Amino acid sequence: MDTKIFGFSPEIRVTTAEKPQLSSLGHLEEGVMEVVWTRGESSVRDVVDALPRPLAYTTIMTTLDRLFKKTLLARRKVERAFLYSPRLSRDEWRREMAGGLVASFLVGPEHSRDLLLSCFLDAVGEHDEALLNELERKIRRKRRQLLTRSRS
Repeated sequence: MDTKIFGFSPEIRVTTAEKPQLSSLGHLEEGVMEVVWTRGESSVRDVVDALPRPLAYTTIMTTLDRLFKKTLLARRKVERAFLYSPRLSRDEWRREMAGGLVASFLVGPEHSRDLLLSCFLDAVGEHDEALLNELERKIRRKRRQLLTRSRS
């Protein structure tokens, strides 16, 4: 998978009101976003041609428009066609989605937070001891940052 970050085009200004709506994507939306993240600025035809299975031009046009309305894509008109570009990189989108998931557990009842932490630690511990050690280092670093801030 290509991890190149496309970021924002200089002529695109994003205000707080235009912040991308971070809802989970449907299968087709995810496939379309993968094409745009990989190719960069793309027309409807570019996306249609890049998808692994044939889909109607109008289906992809509607999907791109929906992603634009969700503010996940920016667009600009060139002659009679729109060119679409991602407002967030793939990594930024994943980070925002993960952060939203964690935040939704943290604002919930205490047992939800305990469940999240228990499941997370179990999964990390079963998957990779090195990752568990890295988590411990990050927790210590975050505590030092918070202590430094509270003293200021």
